[in-house]
Amino acid sequence: MKKLKVCLAMLLPVVCSAVPVMAAEYPNRPVKFVVPWPPGDIEDILTRLIAEEMSSQTGKPATVINKPGGGGVIGAAQVGRGKANGLTIGSFVADILTTQIISGNAPFDQNTFEPVGIFLDYPFVIAAKNDAPYNNMAELAKYSQENNVSLAHFGYQALPTAITFKAADKVGLKFSSNAPFDSINCNTLANGDADVVNTTTQTILSCLQSGDVKIIASITQDRMSISPDVATLNEQTGVSQTTWNGLFVKKGTPENIKQKIADIAQAALKSPQVKDISESTGANVFWIGGKEAQTIINNDFLGAKELLEYMK
Repeated sequence: MKKLKVCLAMLLPVVCSAVPVMAAEYPNRPVKFVVPWPPGDIEDILTRLIAEEMSSQTGKPATVINKPGGGGVIGAAQVGRGKANGLTIGSFVADILTTQIISGNAPFDQNTFEPVGIFLDYPFVIAAKNDAPYNNMAELAKYSQENNVSLAHFGYQALPTAITFKAADKVGLKFSSNAPFDSINCNTLANGDADVVNTTTQTILSCLQSGDVKIIASITQDRMSISPDVATLNEQTGVSQTTWNGLFVKKGTPENIKQKIADIAQAALKSPQVKDISESTGANVFWIGGKEAQTIINNDFLGAKELLEYMK
């Protein structure tokens, strides 16, 4: 028994010291960034730039895995099943940490992940064809009192959908019909699938640039650079909540690993490519890390509970 105690006493310092060594050498294996949506939207593009920066700085492969389905839940669940070692990183929109959990759609909870940082005020907009007889939410609401107005959105548990329904209620906007779409783009409006869409600027960028589509309101903190004359949804209706995207890891990931990911991400987001993306789409790209990011998430979780009341 004495020999066993001696052996344990000798082994424990070695075992304990192995953790910071592994963290210091991060990443010691390839890294996966999981985007729980199809490729091509803004969060996907920005996450790929972060992955490229990680590969460049560390010499280890870093790839983006698109894992769509379930309103982002399927991809997020894959990150939740991973180890707390920073080798699987989620690029999550706000819905995953708010409405999907509140609605009971997710096999994870508020304690599954922790933020590395929030980096994008998602440029969600309410848009319509350019020849539509309304240019803002008040005019759209008035039009809807005597005419059918159909809405296309990304699902009833999507945070921008809940925000849109609350805003509509505030101004007396009546949708004659609404439907979730897996993909919303220029054709959604051009083909008459919907009169109004709730989507990101990236998905309708070509028809915004051609002038075939106009923005009725932006669901952003500030007015977007591509539409400075269009008031935000908050300005028009008083609904202030927006949606963001950030990097998340399994809870319990060592702080120095999270810091290394954060440093790499911030370097990537300073690149000329990101500036071009921001200017062309109106996306507000920044970095909010640590406790400040967690505070935003906590507040938005409470706000999302109220928003979902409008979906019942």
